[in-house]
Amino acid sequence: MNPWRLRLLSQLDTLGTVRAVAQSANLSPSNVSQQLAVLEAETHTQLLERTGRRVRLTPAGLILARRARAILDHMNSVEAELRGFGEEPAGLVRLGAFQSAIHTMAVPAVTRLAREHPGLDVEVLQLEPHESMPALRGGDADIIITTTDFDELPLGPDLDLVPLARDSILLVVPPEHPAAGRGAVDFAALADESWAFDMPQSYMANLALRLCRQARFEPRVVCRFSNYMMTLQHVEAGLSIALLPGLAVDHSRYRVVTSELAAPVTRTITAAIRRGSPPRAAVRAVLEALRHHPDLPSPGCE
Repeated sequence: MNPWRLRLLSQLDTLGTVRAVAQSANLSPSNVSQQLAVLEAETHTQLLERTGRRVRLTPAGLILARRARAILDHMNSVEAELRGFGEEPAGLVRLGAFQSAIHTMAVPAVTRLAREHPGLDVEVLQLEPHESMPALRGGDADIIITTTDFDELPLGPDLDLVPLARDSILLVVPPEHPAAGRGAVDFAALADESWAFDMPQSYMANLALRLCRQARFEPRVVCRFSNYMMTLQHVEAGLSIALLPGLAVDHSRYRVVTSELAAPVTRTITAAIRRGSPPRAAVRAVLEALRHHPDLPSPGCE
């Protein structure tokens, strides 16, 4: 069985459609379909069945797709062991991280690793929690920095978790806002505000909407940004208020004021890898570097 075709099959299980797999692999849908047909011939097994205009995995296809991840991970581990018998971390590790963790956690870790392990290459991918977990399960990332608090896409038993830190969720307002400097804020008092939200179905957008509805109001959303810098600029201009993770707020660049919520909300920041064979030396080195962040509160802090 060709490992590349196994990965395409695994991605089909994760992403759901041949078109999505083609976009992820930079191939045409017809090329993906041809490669999966070749895989069927290699295995002498029907892996796909057509339902209308779409294809789905057969029971045999599901079994192979899910075992393919363990097969591919094991191949990567063997390859790493052959390069110096695993003594020195080397090779490529793809690290997915949400944007506020990139400059606070990923970049410092990668900087240290470049000095300590020159044979190790770390590719950093900006992936929000709703994107990073499918990428990890589908083999497009080796490690992700995510949160265990994203209820819409839970972390399952197929993943190993390494707690990294805790981060407070804060209300962000312009300096002249009445809530600025007044201590913890009751969410119900924000019913008439103009809000800046993250993109739909993202962790922060879902969390903000849930907190508003728990406070018995529907937020008036005046803008949506996938970039926290744009959100902070909008708030700084007095055009909105926002709910952001503490890691995302750069007080040195933006004139904004943050306030705790009367009912505090925190998120647990976690690294995750696929469960299976022991992680290769390169992955272990990246995990260890991510755990070394003295400026962030540990996940055990209250």
